[in-house]
Amino acid sequence: MSAEVPPRSARPENMPSKFMDAAHGAVLAAAAVCRSVQREQVALRAITKDDRSPVTIADFASQAVVFHTLSQRLGRDFDFHRFVAEEDASALRKPENQATLDATLDAARQIWPALDASTLLDLIDRGLGTPSADGFWTLDPIDGTKGFLRGQQYAVALAWVQQGVPRIGALACPNLPLDPSKPLDRADAQGSLYLAEQGHGAEELPCVADSSMPRRALERLEPIPPGSLRICASVDSGHTNVDHTDRVLARLGERFEMIRVDSSAKYALVARGQADAYLRLPTRKDYVERIWDHAAGAVLAAESGIVVSDIFGHDLDFGVGRGLENNQGVIVARAGAHARIISALRELKSS
Repeated sequence: MSAEVPPRSARPENMPSKFMDAAHGAVLAAAAVCRSVQREQVALRAITKDDRSPVTIADFASQAVVFHTLSQRLGRDFDFHRFVAEEDASALRKPENQATLDATLDAARQIWPALDASTLLDLIDRGLGTPSADGFWTLDPIDGTKGFLRGQQYAVALAWVQQGVPRIGALACPNLPLDPSKPLDRADAQGSLYLAEQGHGAEELPCVADSSMPRRALERLEPIPPGSLRICASVDSGHTNVDHTDRVLARLGERFEMIRVDSSAKYALVARGQADAYLRLPTRKDYVERIWDHAAGAVLAAESGIVVSDIFGHDLDFGVGRGLENNQGVIVARAGAHARIISALRELKSS
């Protein structure tokens, strides 16, 4: 069981700081593309994937732009075969989706003017790579697509993973205000961006390239005693078992406030102390979480003093495949609260 967050340590030689700089540039570029698509309302032309979740022009353009930016910034240190991402270009290759392909190409050309359709399609398909113990990138080009379509919260989530553990995370939340007093159900003008590196802490900064605001180091949060909890949950109830969540909270016997927000922005809210926990309880026993949904958020949380585990208290294993096959559900919470939540889950299972 994850008892506590490990202390900060020296940067490993095989994880150069330029990886962080590249990740920052990649999600910042992707965020700019996503903003433009959302502003022009082109994203309302959505394709439905096999799992019934919507895919937008911004998803595809974001993925292509992240790949391109990383390759430009890392050069020989970027291996296209070490990239595991959510999207592939199969839908865009269908003749009936030509208009979507054209719009995706236009969106990506804001960052990469010389891009052609063939390169775009091949680049998106690079995300079909497999995890490697030596290290790989994993990306969700838009986590929270339904929030994006509503004009609310979504994120571009990018992480570098080694030996099954996220080492670097870059989380762009273009609609999430830096000011916690502002509402979460509408788009913010500059948004928030989070950078975290294992053993080196986490930072919060505006999600725009031309901001004069300085980066802010996130303080490592202290354990929280029993009392009142602020719980993050998805707007879409299909992403977590709502009834089970209610039973867990009732078992805790603590007052709680529910914060409904889409995407990995929930990790950011817990990491910056605006929420105390994020519970993602399985909706069915055979459901497997995807690594790109949690890798960037996991390292951000860990570097902010937050404990991340599955519902049994086990560390998340990002080295098995494209999913967290060795885990079930995800619990993200401040120390103290995390232990109480895991205890409540065990009591409910045994009762």
